[in-house]
Amino acid sequence: MKIKHIYILLSVVGICYTWYYNIQWFQTAENPTFLNFMNDAQINFAGKSFGADLTVVVFTFFAFMIPESLRLKIKFWWILIPLTFLIAIAFTFPLFLYMRQIKLEKLITKKLN
Repeated sequence: MKIKHIYILLSVVGICYTWYYNIQWFQTAENPTFLNFMNDAQINFAGKSFGADLTVVVFTFFAFMIPESLRLKIKFWWILIPLTFLIAIAFTFPLFLYMRQIKLEKLITKKLN
């Protein structure tokens, strides 16, 4: 199995795994708003730790993705920024790695021909 296939598989797992719990929350919350979701995610120190961890991961991802996308001229890379917040970084980070791998393969093929 090629690495790009692992990346796209992880992207699918990332959206399914995170949104399974998001849907559970929306179905059970008394007032399912985004603000209440964020408040519930920060209800204790474990949630706050997880949120802090994800915040650093997101900014690290953007610090890597933006210059790398510009360097490799990856199309539509910018759509991953809002999707990170609307869906999950567990979806967008492996999706970016997939997009990057596709671009690298094209560049290598072009260089060999």
